[in-house]
Amino acid sequence: MSLIVLKVGGSSARQAAEHVLHFVANGHGVCVVHGAGPQISAEMTRRGLPVEFVEGRRVTSAETLEVVRESFGRVNAELCAALGPAAVGLMGDEIGLPATQVPELGLVGTPLPSAPTPIAEALAGGWVPVVAPLAEGPLNVNADEMAAALAVGLGADRLWFLSDVPGLLRYGAVVPSIAATEAEELLAGGELEGGILPKLHAAVVAAKRGVKAEIGATAVIA
Repeated sequence: MSLIVLKVGGSSARQAAEHVLHFVANGHGVCVVHGAGPQISAEMTRRGLPVEFVEGRRVTSAETLEVVRESFGRVNAELCAALGPAAVGLMGDEIGLPATQVPELGLVGTPLPSAPTPIAEALAGGWVPVVAPLAEGPLNVNADEMAAALAVGLGADRLWFLSDVPGLLRYGAVVPSIAATEAEELLAGGELEGGILPKLHAAVVAAKRGVKAEIGATAVIA
């Protein structure tokens, strides 16, 4: 059985469910990692909290972390409901997902490759683990980075970022494939910005560790 780690945005529950159920029906194991970016930002704005990102990662205070957890909980429940009885909702900090803190961003972590027992057991039993990207601490972790860390730790065959953008764009066109070394040069060159940054970085991390990584229609090749 091949294993797919699928990262989905906070607003893609229905679309994600269709892909996951298709993969499962074709004999693949699937681990879902989700974000909740729009929901978190909207709730922070409602509460009068500053919304700040550095290279695609959210600056996270204790107040922000409270909003993050609540938003992750709602999105996790929505995804599990869309997937049906095969889904198992998991909060990353509760199952021991490890990360190193990034102090300049507050309560933010860089995830480490891992294969937590609850995820491994769920996959072995034919379930679909749905993981919210909090790490031990607790620390807020970018969902793209968490997906890559789990893909590497679990020895996944494929890491796929399901996004509302078609892939990596250059000069207005989707790049069908890019070598990891070229992607690293793009990241270092400063010409990219926004949400593609953590996705491309995560894809490079996974590709260099032997996981087939795809951002929409763009493949990142080691």
